[in-house]
Amino acid sequence: MSPQSSGKGDIEPVDETRELEIIEVREGSFGVHDTGDTSGFGGLRRPVAMPGPSSPPFGGWFDDVHDRLANLTADANPIEKVVVDRGELTLFIRRDALVDVVTHLRNDEKLRFEFCSSISGVHYPGDDGRELHVVYHLLSMSYRRRIRLEVTTSDDDRHIPSVVSVYPTADWHERETWDFFGVIFDGHPALTRILMPDDWIGHPQRKDYPLGGIPVEYKGSTVPSPEHRRSYS
Repeated sequence: MSPQSSGKGDIEPVDETRELEIIEVREGSFGVHDTGDTSGFGGLRRPVAMPGPSSPPFGGWFDDVHDRLANLTADANPIEKVVVDRGELTLFIRRDALVDVVTHLRNDEKLRFEFCSSISGVHYPGDDGRELHVVYHLLSMSYRRRIRLEVTTSDDDRHIPSVVSVYPTADWHERETWDFFGVIFDGHPALTRILMPDDWIGHPQRKDYPLGGIPVEYKGSTVPSPEHRRSYS
C-alpha cells in the first residue's frame, strides 16, 4: 500500500548513523537521584536521546503537508523543526502559533486533519528551557493520514494556548496534561483536575515528583517507602 493511501510514509529502517540530540543522562531505573535505593539499579546511567531534525525532501505526502502548512503560515514561520522517524512525521511548532497552525490543519481543503485523537505531556528535566513537551496526535479522516505536533515550554513558564476552540476533544486531554504535568492551557474553558482529587498537591507524572509509597509492616519490621530507604554505598 502506498504512503498516499496508508496514512504513513514509507517505513524506514533505523539509521544508526543519524544525528541524535542528547537532552540528558538519566541515572537509576526511574531517573530519580539520591533516593538511597538499595536495589542496585541506582548505578544505571542511560542517555535520553531524541531523533535529530530531518531535511527535505521528507518523502511521500509528508512534503505535501509540510509545504502546504509552511505556505499558509509563511508570515508567522511557526515550524521550529521537522522530524521524520520510523515512518512518522512530527512537526515542532512554536507555542504562540499553535492555535493558528491547528486551525489551518483542520480547515484547509488540502490538509483536513479533522480529529485530534490525543494530547499528552512529557517532562524532560535536562532539556534546559524546554523541560515540558506537549504532544498532539492529529488524524485526517479525509486523506487517511496521521501527523504529530510537538510544542515545548520551560518549567518557569508553563503556559501553552488551549486548542479546545478548534478541537473540542482536546478538553479532557488538556485537563489530564495539566493534572499530571502542570502545563497551564490558556483559554481552556475549565482547567481543573480530572483524575487526581481537587486538593491534590503537585503533578504526579513529573520526573521531580516524589516516588511516594506506603511503608509496609510485616512480622514486626517495616519497609519504608523508596525515597526513605538507606543506601549501602
